[in-house]
Amino acid sequence: MSEDPTSPVSPLASFPPEPPPESRSRAPEFYGFAVLTSTYILFCIYLLWALLPDEYIIWLGVSWYPSREWAVLLPAYSIVLVLLTYFTYFALAIAGTPAFPDPSTITDSKAHYPDSNVPNAYFPANPEGIPDMCDIPIGIVNRALYGSREQYQCRQHTETQ
Repeated sequence: MSEDPTSPVSPLASFPPEPPPESRSRAPEFYGFAVLTSTYILFCIYLLWALLPDEYIIWLGVSWYPSREWAVLLPAYSIVLVLLTYFTYFALAIAGTPAFPDPSTITDSKAHYPDSNVPNAYFPANPEGIPDMCDIPIGIVNRALYGSREQYQCRQHTETQ
């Protein structure tokens, strides 16, 4: 008996759906092995080129190879490239952030405000009822969190005296 893709035992369906086991390819396993092996071989060649004296490299039959300074420059350049990548993404994130007084920091095009024909849409007539789902304006949120402006000014005035 096969289980449903979503059942109480397994409530999450896999996405994308996996093909049946008999039609799955083992190519990714072979490609992964080939990449891992070639990476190790290239790293060993890099270490031999960077550390062996010239006589041994010539004895191995290699007639031309890059200057040894590249053994230091390539890792240094790659580290700088990684750091510049982080810096670039950080700078793009800051550049894409709206300014603090910009209205898009409070609302956006996906905001869902209640119908203007409904009186007191934010406070339903039945306290036990569930109001319609909608975004609450920032003014009401501030009033609920911090009280009215007069209350705040009175509190601030009495604290300074």
